[in-house]
Amino acid sequence: MSKRYEKSEALLDLTLKSIPLGTQTFSKSTTQFPRGVSPYFIQKGKGSQVWDVDGNQYTDFINSLAAITLGYNDPDVDAAVKAQMEDGVIFSLAHPIERIVAEKLIEMVPCAEKVRFGKNGSDATAGCVRLARAFTGRDRIAVCGYHGWQDWYIGSTARNRGVPKATRELTHPFQYNKIETLDELFRKHPGEFAGVIMEAKNSVDPIPGWHESVKELTHKHGALLIFDETITGFRYANGGAQELFGVTPDLASFGKGLANGYPVSAVVGRGDVMKLMEEIFFSFTFGGETLSLAAAGATLEKLRTKPVIKTMRENGERVKKLVAERIQRYDLGETLSISGDPTWSFVNFLEHPKTSPWITKTLFLQEMLARGIMILTTHNMSYAHTDADIDGLTNAYDEVLPMISEGVRTGTVEKMLKCKPLEPLFKLR
Repeated sequence: MSKRYEKSEALLDLTLKSIPLGTQTFSKSTTQFPRGVSPYFIQKGKGSQVWDVDGNQYTDFINSLAAITLGYNDPDVDAAVKAQMEDGVIFSLAHPIERIVAEKLIEMVPCAEKVRFGKNGSDATAGCVRLARAFTGRDRIAVCGYHGWQDWYIGSTARNRGVPKATRELTHPFQYNKIETLDELFRKHPGEFAGVIMEAKNSVDPIPGWHESVKELTHKHGALLIFDETITGFRYANGGAQELFGVTPDLASFGKGLANGYPVSAVVGRGDVMKLMEEIFFSFTFGGETLSLAAAGATLEKLRTKPVIKTMRENGERVKKLVAERIQRYDLGETLSISGDPTWSFVNFLEHPKTSPWITKTLFLQEMLARGIMILTTHNMSYAHTDADIDGLTNAYDEVLPMISEGVRTGTVEKMLKCKPLEPLFKLR
């Protein structure tokens, strides 16, 4: 164990006695951060910076799993939350702020004619799926991407323990950019699909006409098209990926960046479909919680009035370019690659005869974290990232990638580890 993370390790040992995994989120656990060379608890954040419980400072490129778009403790969001706090958090009836934020979403998102709120992305995707089933009278769902922890989706992954077989059988994955895999599902189960839910873009660029083809095929078979914009919304464009790609779905789910880290999500979509919210059951005690909605209102307003996404995109382009250049400079083209949108780009760890992706990733994390870069495998850009932050990231890559290159060349990557390597898990994307 490194002395750098002494307090974090001790706190993790204590926490594991009361909390399975030591965290509420799979992606913040020892399954993702190698034990002994990683922090496990963040004490505070400001702008693009976070500090762990040992006092180590990091430039954050995880940004709360892409929930932070403006930066930690954004002053405008904080001011809106503090003002609402004076009136209260939750009440026995609805609060006017629910309508205010809903109308902002309707103005910004192409498919949004009506809106309902939840608390996290899984609430919203599950709400979309239930609406699609109610509207069509069908049960099967086609999926492409990661759509949350609830039974209807997670049953289709390797993490399906505890999900009834009958539920698992109703969800069918298809492959991104391969329309024939979706067509095959429709032909195999004619008239049985309620909806097609997909991330419009994650680590792979869409081929020309991809979204249009999916929409056409989905509607041809009487199903609804759902975009899971939990991450892409308010990151790719103000109106989400549907605005960026010019294809309007029937329904969409939003979360993460909707309120710059405050817990709120949204189901939005066609008025005739959303009308069924009055007949299905989609109800939360905290669905109208006002502090998160105040944060959402302030976040959406800042997105409308400041060059938030433009700035994230420009800085993200710079990051993608510098990483791609260094992968080539250090002869790592067969070991690493970079892909994805500039605001949410992915470092991909490839199979190699002299190392495994998981061993390479473990060394990468060990060394990047030691240099004050908070990262997993993505660069989740925020409006708060500065030129100095990107310079710091560049310097870290210039120190870490040569190490990986030497380890791959000599077959000694695993020997460079100061911990046990991470183990293969099911892929989210």
